[in-house]
Order: sequence, then structure tokens, then C-alpha cells
Amino acid sequence: MDSSSNSEISHDFPPFFKVYKDGRVERYTIPDGALKHVPAGLEPVPGIQFKDVVVSSETGVKARIFLPKIDGPGERFSVVVHYHGGGFCAGSPFDSISQNFLTYLVTHANVIAISIDYRLAPEHPLPIAYDDSLAALQWIASHSEGSGPEPWLNEYADLGRVFLVGESAGANIAHYVAVQAGTIGLDGLKINGVLIVHPFFGGKEVDKMYKYLCPTSSGRDDDPKLNPGVDPNLKNMGCDRVLVCVAEKDWLRNRGEAYYETLAKSEWGGKVEFYETLDAEHCFHKFNPHSEKAAPLLRKMVDFITQE
Repeated sequence: MDSSSNSEISHDFPPFFKVYKDGRVERYTIPDGALKHVPAGLEPVPGIQFKDVVVSSETGVKARIFLPKIDGPGERFSVVVHYHGGGFCAGSPFDSISQNFLTYLVTHANVIAISIDYRLAPEHPLPIAYDDSLAALQWIASHSEGSGPEPWLNEYADLGRVFLVGESAGANIAHYVAVQAGTIGLDGLKINGVLIVHPFFGGKEVDKMYKYLCPTSSGRDDDPKLNPGVDPNLKNMGCDRVLVCVAEKDWLRNRGEAYYETLAKSEWGGKVEFYETLDAEHCFHKFNPHSEKAAPLLRKMVDFITQE
């Protein structure tokens, strides 16, 4: 066989990755350095500590935990569990955009934040990312009696007040985890709310890529991961409140609105709210968090988490 054939591309999904005929996966780079790795142990905001922990020794899945300023003994904090975006094949809790976003939430909502480093496709085909993300929430729940493996969660976490947060593909994962948690039950942990931000729930432009990432999926609307309306377990969604955020110029906007309408009409008994940022694009608040339009959206997220 001509070795030059190994340099031929068999699948190309910009701006995420391409696959060569020899099986190699090459990811496209982000030119502005927005995804720069941030080492653990730094203090990006005075008083906030963060560290990386192993969630599962079997899978190697890790998480980054952010701890707010401690004012006194016995203090307990609500917990934000974050699932990052990136088309299921990119992104990380350890990059600078996740770092900036989570330190904002920790500072302004006064919460513990845990961002899950689920394994990425295509090297780890879907539904592995979904399985890792649910397993991570179960790992967090194991701290409910104060005897889990992570001291920060044992000592400071209020697992009766947990919020799932995700953007883009991470919003899709957050929805899935909330439904599964309500279906199977999680002793000692209560999900109060889910933040669904600029969610990915499929679309013709990405059906082919999703089908490649998840070989067991049809890649179409009969897949409940892409269309929650066909999921018989939707009514079990294990939370009281959901905030769905969309951006007017996001090509995923209409699917996000459809998700809101699906929840509002479903048998799920919680409260769902819709919030739109006009003249804004997909995940603008993460790539340009200091922009004029980002501030109201970020405040809306904080208000959702801190409301009684």
C-alpha cells in the first residue's frame, strides 16, 4: 500500500477535528490562545483555591474543583457541577475560558464549582462522555455523609443544593444527566436547578458529525439525546428549575427554543424559564466575558443559582 494514502483525510469536521485514513485524529487549533491550559494550584482570584482530583481510577476521568473564600468553621456552599462545551470532542475544565467562567461563578454566586473532564470523542466514542458525566455526579453524591474521597466536598459542600451547568454540548450533557439522575435516583444529592446555555440538540449541519462521534445514534430526531421530546424519561428530569439561555445569532438558537417549549409542555413538574441575548453569537460570554452583552447573561446565571 502506498504510504502516502495515510496522509489522506477520511473525515473532516472543521473547526473541531479531521481524521486520516490511517486512523489518526488531528484537532484544529484555536489561534487566539483562548484554550490555553491553566495549571492547578494557582490562585486566579484572591481567596479562591482550586485543584484537580481523580473522579474514577478506572476511567482516568478527572475534575477541577474551585473552593470559594472560607469565612468561618462549618460553612457550607451550594455546588455547581459544570460540563464544558466543545462539540463532545474539544474543551477542558483546565483551559483558560473554563477557568475564567468558573471563577466568576464561584466569586459572584459564592459556590463550590466542579468541572468534569469527561473523555472526548472520537477517541472515546459517545455515549462515553455522557456515562463519564453521570458517573461524576454519582461520585459527588458519595460525599453526602461526609465520608467521600475528597475532603473539600466532605467539609464544605451542601449537596442538598446542587446545580448543573453546561454550555453547547455541555448543556446537552447537563440535560441528560439531570434526566438520568431523576430516573435512577441519587441518594444524598438534590439537583435544585439546571442551567442550559446555548444548547446543542442537533441540527442538519451537524448530524453527520454527531453520527460519527456516536456510532450507535441515528443522528436524527428519533435520538432522545438530540431530541428530548421523544425521551419517555423526560418527565423524570431530576430538578425543580431549568433556565434555558439562547443567543439571537447562534445557529443553534431555534433548537434551544424548541427545547424550552418541549420542557414547558412536558409532564415534568418543574419550572422552566427562557432567556435570550439579542445580537449575540454562540457562547460569546465565554470567549468575550468582559463584553457589554456578557454581563447581563452572567448576572442572570448568578441570580438563578442564588435565588431562594
